[in-house]
Amino acid sequence: MATLEVRPLNAALKKVAKEELNEVESRIADDIAALRVWLDKQPHLKSRLDDQFLVSFLRGCKYSIEKAKSKIDYFYTIKTMMPELFGDKIMSEKEIKLCRTGTYVRLPKPLGEGGPSVQLTNYSKFDPKVFTMLELFRFQCLLMDWQIYNDDNCVISGYIEIIDLSKMSLSFLTQFEPTLIKKMGVFAEKAAPMRLKGIHFVNCPKEAQAVLSFSRSLMSEKLQKRFYVHKTLDDLYKFIPKEYLPVEYGGTNGTMPELIEETEKHLVSFNEYFIEDDQFGVDENMRPGKKVDMDSLFGIEGSFRKLDID
Repeated sequence: MATLEVRPLNAALKKVAKEELNEVESRIADDIAALRVWLDKQPHLKSRLDDQFLVSFLRGCKYSIEKAKSKIDYFYTIKTMMPELFGDKIMSEKEIKLCRTGTYVRLPKPLGEGGPSVQLTNYSKFDPKVFTMLELFRFQCLLMDWQIYNDDNCVISGYIEIIDLSKMSLSFLTQFEPTLIKKMGVFAEKAAPMRLKGIHFVNCPKEAQAVLSFSRSLMSEKLQKRFYVHKTLDDLYKFIPKEYLPVEYGGTNGTMPELIEETEKHLVSFNEYFIEDDQFGVDENMRPGKKVDMDSLFGIEGSFRKLDID
């Protein structure tokens, strides 16, 4: 039997994987093999087949192989249908420039040894005259792909988003696209193997409150309970202790220049992976049974539906 090429977990994550995700260490290789056999038989679907990638989807589906099959299919179906968001991925000069603004960074220390990863978006660093919302989402998707393969806390225990809206440009709000927000929500629900544990907004100006209320209305009741608006950093600290926040937010979890440098280093080193990713996807003409199209997947022609992320 081939050696299982899956990164070993620390004790805290092993406990979470066993108790919450139904992971049985002695069965991981067999579960991956079963998923790989199914993928090999799908004429419409070309997927990565390496152990580390596949185990992320098994963990994201609590080791339901049937759910993992569906999630991988949606993962590549949505990516194929949205090349403007997922196609031609690479850390080019544009992405590096966006990274260096500090608009979106990954914090190095998760919320506890076996806890969720933490990401920070700071819109005061985002210049809508230089970048678009689509470009920001593309950059965030690059980090997501890196995390699927490299961030065990994110895959096993989920992730938390902190969004700082201080000094948000009003011109940024004019770029708000409900359809794009909805598509990203469908991707998070149906395709991404990581679970969103909470969205924490801080320094929210009055101009952004209507947008936040509308965005919240698109979500399921379950996710709405994970949607927090904090008036002060002290209020945020009740949910995320300051030690897990950057120095600029009163914490000890790295300085912003350090976080920017580390995020850039992670993503640039993954460029070969990003380039390889363009060969994977779906061909609807080859799909057995009913084809999938934009309307059936996103319901663009209908009203916004609730998103349910477990």
